This record gives sequence, C-alpha cells and structure tokens, in this order.
Amino acid sequence: MGFGQGLSGLNAASQNLDVIGNNIANSGTVGFKSSTASFADVYASSRVGLGVKVAAITQRFTVGAVNGGGGEYDIAIDGAKGMFRVTDQSGAVMYTRNGEFLVDKNNFIVNAQGYRMTGYPAGAIGANPVELQLPTANVAPKATGTGTTVANLDANAKVVYLTDTVTSPAVNGSVTMTGTTPPSPATPYEFTRNATGGIVWVNQPPAGTYGAAPNLITVDAAGVVTTGDITQVAGYKNYTAAVTEIGRPFDPTISSSYTNASPMTVFDSLGNSHQVMQYFVKRPADAAGNSVYDVYYTMDGQAMAPTTQGGGTWGNPQQFTFNKAGAMTSAPVVTLSFATPGGTTTPADPLSISMNYTGTTQYGSDYKLVAKPDGYTSGEFSGINIGGDGSLVASYTNGETQVVGTIVLADFSNLQGLQPVGNNAWTETAASGQPILGQPGTNGLSKVVGQATEASNVDMSKELVNMIIAQRTYQANSQTIKTQDEIMQVLMNLK
Repeated sequence: MGFGQGLSGLNAASQNLDVIGNNIANSGTVGFKSSTASFADVYASSRVGLGVKVAAITQRFTVGAVNGGGGEYDIAIDGAKGMFRVTDQSGAVMYTRNGEFLVDKNNFIVNAQGYRMTGYPAGAIGANPVELQLPTANVAPKATGTGTTVANLDANAKVVYLTDTVTSPAVNGSVTMTGTTPPSPATPYEFTRNATGGIVWVNQPPAGTYGAAPNLITVDAAGVVTTGDITQVAGYKNYTAAVTEIGRPFDPTISSSYTNASPMTVFDSLGNSHQVMQYFVKRPADAAGNSVYDVYYTMDGQAMAPTTQGGGTWGNPQQFTFNKAGAMTSAPVVTLSFATPGGTTTPADPLSISMNYTGTTQYGSDYKLVAKPDGYTSGEFSGINIGGDGSLVASYTNGETQVVGTIVLADFSNLQGLQPVGNNAWTETAASGQPILGQPGTNGLSKVVGQATEASNVDMSKELVNMIIAQRTYQANSQTIKTQDEIMQVLMNLK
C-alpha cells in the first residue's frame, strides 16, 4: 500500500512545485495573480488512506502595488473590485488585470496581444460596451453664443458729453486773514486771478500786516501781497476758472470720445476669430440721479448691434445705469449680433451673442473688466487623459477637451470560477457567473489610475518559503517509497 501513497505524495508535491515555480516566474508580470495548490486526501473502503490528490489550483485575487510612471495609455485598477473587459481578434470576450495598453494603427486601445479594450461610448454610460477607439478627426469649431462680462466702471471718471457744449462757471478763491495793523474782522477776502496768475481782489483787504509769525502777510495800498504766502493760511481756497466742455460724439478712433475700452475674442461658425470691442462712455446723470453709461460695440472695426452706424455717426448704444450705491439698475443681458462675420470671402452664419453683465458695478476704484465668451476654433487631437472614473478625455490643440468614451470594468460573483486562458486573461464560466459591468468608481467597482500599472501580487519571500516546504515534502514522500522498497526486499529474501 505504501508505494501508492508515496507516489501520490510525489505527484502532489511536484504539482505544488509547478504552481510555486509559475508564481515566481511571473513575479514581474503586470497584473498577474498568484496561485495556490489545494490538497485532499484519498480514501476507498479501507481505514487507511490511499494518499493525496490536488483538489484545486486556486488563484489569489489580492491587489498588487500600483506603480506610477507608466506609458500614456497604461491603466491600473486601484482596488480589488474590477477587471478590464477586452476582445480578441475573433471578438471573443476576456477579462484581465493587466493594464499595459497602447494604441494600434487603427487607433484602438489594445494590449500587447492585440486585445482591444472595451467601454461605453461617449455620453452612453450603461449601454452595450464597444471597442474603444481614439478620435482622428478635428474637433469642430463652436460659434460664440453666450458670455459673461463683469466690470467695475470708475465712479470718479469724467463725464463725456455727447453733443452739447457745457461751461462750468468760475469759482472765486477766498482767504480769511486777521490783521495786526490795521486790525480787521475775520471776513473772507475773495479774489480771482488774471491771465498771468496774479491776484485780483473782489473785496480788497486794507493795506497792512496780517497773520502771525512765521507767515506774516503784508498787503500794500494797491492790494499787492508784498510778503508772505496767502496759500498757507488755514482755510485758503484757490480760484477755479470757468471750464468749457466740448461735446464729443462717439468715435472709436478718438480716445477722448469714450471713457474705457476692452477687447474680447469671439468665434464664428467656421472657427475664425474676431475681435469685439466694448466702449464704455460715461454720460451726465439722468433725472433720477442714476449714473449713466453708453456702451458701443464693434467687431473687427465695424458696428455691432445694438450699436448701429449710419452717415458717419454712431447711434443706438446700449445704456447701463447705476444707483448711488454703485449697483447696476439696468437689465444685465445684452444681445450682440453681426449679420456677416465672415464677409463675402469666407461667409459664416450670423453671430448672435447673449452677453450677461450681472455683477458689473460703478465704484470709486479703477476700471476693470473680465470677459468670458464661449466658442472656439477647430482643433486637432493631441492626447488623452484618463480619469479615475474611467473617462477618456481627449485634448485638442485649440485647448478644448471632450470625453470620447468610458472604460468599463467587470466583476464576478465567484472569481475562482473564471477560466485562465493565458496572456494574463480569463474567460467567464458557468461557475463564475455572468459579469457585473459598470463604470469605475460606481456599483462597488474600484477606480482606475492613468499612466500607472498594477504589479504582480506574488510575494517572493513567501513563495521561497513555500518552495522549501514543498521540496521537503517531496523528499519525505520519496523516502516513504524507499522504505517500502527496503521492506519488500527483506520479504523477498525470506527463505
């Protein structure tokens, strides 16, 4: 009987060494899952066992270390739940944890064996998985349709008059002086100034000495200040001459006809860029006391509605009003339009831009404007970024991005039921159950990490210890056979 037990032990130990050797051989294989041999004893109708058998080869689906610094299309599953779903050249579906991917000549994402990664089409999470393919066409341009403009218009800016000529009257200067010789009451003496800046008294102070040291002021009989400086007397007010404001109709080529101007880049339906200028012109306050600004718009130097131009003059500006607290009291949304943005040489669809000025103020601080219109020109595909949720985000040379697909992960009720088929892949079986598909990070599935790979989960030190134990087991079983042989030799030699 002992020969049978010893032989089964040798066979089991040999298979265990095979498993251990396979683990060690794949210690550097990305996404490899190590295996363990499970044993069971063998009995018949006797009280003594008939030896041992390998009951199963089980795989350890523990997580290997995630190593960064991988290739552009390398992907690691950051957790125990989930496997990549791939298809081979015949369309057969397999599952793998090996995230070493690249792009083939047809722009499909594939592994080293040419198996294509599958996932959800763009904007269709939950649909039937498809083979993921990177875009090759340019992203189409988008015409500008909306935008925001947030500005602060300086409340201290000068008014720009439109057509009227306005003269501000002169304001007399004044100084209060108390005389010593002769004494005089604390009465303001008013004055104007002549063409050379000299003082011309309205009510001339008598000749004498005024003030106190160190600023004694002497006035002679003609009213000329011979010593001292009246501008240093407390309460002195300077003379303000009359000012004539000339009306300036708006003209974008004349900077004095507007208060501030800011450019903004927009795009037409062909992706061509155009420069829209916003001109802000501070006008006199309205009857209700609101501050008023006229806003004119041009695109590439031509009038843009709501501004219209005719006969060399500009009219119909957009008008903004602000209360005394600096808040905008007019409607914040303005629709800008231009009928022929491409002209006759490159005709494009008419532009209509809804510009929102919510948050625009008029405070006593410097002018500032931030404009954010949408729209962009066309762009070529330049690269891919992989999100933790499995989204494949394509980048384009125009600075735009778009999701072109989403990686799908699969999980199984019984991972041990999967059938290994080599090349770091498994297929489903009746024992594994059907795959549970989903987007990374949802439905209990792990997230993924781009430009990283999952290392083998082989514990080299543990495998070396297991190899020593298996070797001793093999040796012990061989010794059992040897002993049984020696006993048989003794029996054969009996006479």
